[in-house]
Amino acid sequence: MKATGIVRRIDDLGRVVVPKEIRRTLRIREGDPLEIFTDRDGEIILKKYSPIGEMGGLAQQFCESASQILNATVGVSDHDTFLAAAGTDKKILLGKMIHEDLEGFLQERQVGSTKTLSSDFPSLVDGFELPYKKNIAATILSQGDVIGSIVILDREDAEALTIAKTGSILLGKQME
Repeated sequence: MKATGIVRRIDDLGRVVVPKEIRRTLRIREGDPLEIFTDRDGEIILKKYSPIGEMGGLAQQFCESASQILNATVGVSDHDTFLAAAGTDKKILLGKMIHEDLEGFLQERQVGSTKTLSSDFPSLVDGFELPYKKNIAATILSQGDVIGSIVILDREDAEALTIAKTGSILLGKQME
């Protein structure tokens, strides 16, 4: 655990303010769910809750199946991080933060490829320029809320787009 040097008091309603710098660094926005953990030493740990993280096994199975069918790298992210990936370049995605462009793409509830979205196609991985010029991204929705994305690298054909859309619907329905 990393100390920040910031100390906050609990108010009379039991609330603690998470400082703006920490919220910005961890991409915590108003309304984001936080999971609360405790340990035997009396520590309270707040962790961003990820519905996709709860379905890690299913997301990984989807990535592996889609990757095998398409012969491409496939990844699944939540709002912040790629949690599952499969294919030859899975290390490009797995565990990496999503780019703010992809985050904006998700907020607009979009699905598309570099071919259909042209210059509006988002950068996918934060701090890393992908070596591919053809990619697909699909927003995962559950009960109208954005919960993540599916990306397929180095493909922009109708078959890959259909698989991305199908996967986004499947994973979204698993959360309902």
